[in-house]
Amino acid sequence: MVEIADTAAGRHASRRDGASARARSAEQRRDAPCPLTQVDPRQWQDLSERAIEPNGYYLPDWKLSVSASARGRTGAMALCAFADAPPSRLIGLMPVVSLWRAWRIPLPALVSAHPYGTLCSPLLDRDAAVDAAARLLMQARNAGAHALVLRDVALDGPAMNALVEAMRRDGLAPRVLQSYARASLDATQSADQLLRDALGGKKLKELRRQRNRLAEHGIVSFDVARTREEVEAALETFLQLEASGWKGKRGTALVQNDGDATFIRRAAPALAETGQCEIITLRAGQTQVTSGIVLRHQDRAFFFKLGIDERFAKYSPGVQLTLELTHHLCADPAIASADSTASADHPMINPIWRGRFAIGDVLVPLRRNDPMVALIHAMLVARGSLREFARRALRLIRK
Repeated sequence: MVEIADTAAGRHASRRDGASARARSAEQRRDAPCPLTQVDPRQWQDLSERAIEPNGYYLPDWKLSVSASARGRTGAMALCAFADAPPSRLIGLMPVVSLWRAWRIPLPALVSAHPYGTLCSPLLDRDAAVDAAARLLMQARNAGAHALVLRDVALDGPAMNALVEAMRRDGLAPRVLQSYARASLDATQSADQLLRDALGGKKLKELRRQRNRLAEHGIVSFDVARTREEVEAALETFLQLEASGWKGKRGTALVQNDGDATFIRRAAPALAETGQCEIITLRAGQTQVTSGIVLRHQDRAFFFKLGIDERFAKYSPGVQLTLELTHHLCADPAIASADSTASADHPMINPIWRGRFAIGDVLVPLRRNDPMVALIHAMLVARGSLREFARRALRLIRK
């Protein structure tokens, strides 16, 4: 009996110790960044549905796939904010890496993890956005960071506004490092009217002429892959088209790197299962002329990438596909806007999607009057100046 009692007591003690260890582990995750893989995917998905600002590139199936294998983007951590009641409810999430990992600057700061897309606005619960932002800042501070660097955030978006308010309450203010205006689509408008206003009758007539010439190669059709099976098949077409063009020549096509190919083959079909990824394709007969990947989050679409068969370049295939996408999105009552996720002054999409919003990199100090923040800021400004000098030199060399 003594042996049995001792064994039972041991089991109870073991259970208590295990529960305590799990509690300590959970508490630790609340006080410090944790690997993205430790974030409960169900809570992450629930948060994405409540997010105050959509970001298709921070959906769990996308960002986890990026962090698992994408070139130069693996092993991201997460700042997580939890509500006090119920204690397990995730209300904020910001994937991050160290400043050293991001740009080889050996200073104590965290940088928003790049999601293989050009938007890093964090996910904040719409019902507790400022509280979530404050908790994310506190977690970064507790982790020893003196600053956060938010790259590619919507400067006037609700998520950034919540962060600014949380900072204001602590007597802090953000510093914009660089910004640009990015093309977007107001999908609540009539596509025909929008395109007439953007391009004018003469340009649209020329594009119709090019489309008619394209039809000499076969009936022109626009297809949308939506189901997992359809997206898996269409993705292979996209990857082939992307690798056949200038991206393939530069070695930057997704399929040219095993990690990148693994990421997109995992992410796109997974998001298709929840209706958050489509692949659009323009064909001439049986020939795929151009293809693109579009993510969907809440009422916003994100135009991720484009692949083109450059044998058809004289017919403006990228423009033709974007015209079809414009009609497709404007006809969808679930979509209110689309983010081109394109660079500033993008020559193809800027003349078509005339909406604009500000995107930028922002330095967020975590302590008042901190000399370390001034040093971090100076290093980032110097890095930006060197990059701009290198870009200008490269343009001169190419000319």
